[in-house]
Amino acid sequence: MSQQQSRARFASRSALVTGGGSGIGRAVALALAAEGASVLVTGRSPEALAETVALVAEAGGTARAQLADVTRAEEMREAVAAAVRYFGSLDVAVNNAGVFRGGPLTELTAEDWQLLLATNVTGVLNCLQAEIRRMRTQPEGGAIVTIGSNLGAHLSHPGTAAYGATKAAVSALTRGAAREHLAEGVRINTVSPGPSATAMSLRPGEGEAERAARMKEESPLGRVSTTAEVAAAVLYLASEEAASVAGSDLVIDGGAAA
Repeated sequence: MSQQQSRARFASRSALVTGGGSGIGRAVALALAAEGASVLVTGRSPEALAETVALVAEAGGTARAQLADVTRAEEMREAVAAAVRYFGSLDVAVNNAGVFRGGPLTELTAEDWQLLLATNVTGVLNCLQAEIRRMRTQPEGGAIVTIGSNLGAHLSHPGTAAYGATKAAVSALTRGAAREHLAEGVRINTVSPGPSATAMSLRPGEGEAERAARMKEESPLGRVSTTAEVAAAVLYLASEEAASVAGSDLVIDGGAAA
């Protein structure tokens, strides 16, 4: 595929990316914009969202920001409406916002458990409902990618049981939604990253150099995935190249769950 063809993959398309102020969400927003999409990034930090929008603009793309908390269904409905107001449609949605809380299961607080459920599970449900309701009214439907994890449905590690349970729920929720709504023109899939080059993969007190040394021992690949590598998987599933792919869960974790 030539660079020109690649850039045109999302030309005249609009996209919404939750958790777009940093990490994988920012990388996905930049990648979508680089390939022609107009992108609405959502999140809870106006400063972080503004930085993402500025980075997109510096690269010659189009992006807008919308404050929205995925745990609040009405805010996600408004985010979808905002994307349509700004860009005329909602063609692609990437449900990336999530939180991590780890440690021994017996020491997990009720507050942390509720936060994991509210953000990682109910948050994805709120996004899916708002996005599907819009996309199924559009002649060309739409594509949704949820961000899961290799933890939960594919792999387990001590200290991650609660987080893994919520991410396994994301995989199951996405698969069920995909089956329900494919006939309506809405194609839904999951990308499940392992450790990637984001703050979430750093252990307490650990820096990037320490993480790199640890990953040489822990990962079959010997390193974390880059956010660009995860974004490339998301863009594939959101593109017409994956037109017959629905209900899949694509694991990007350097072979850890193989």
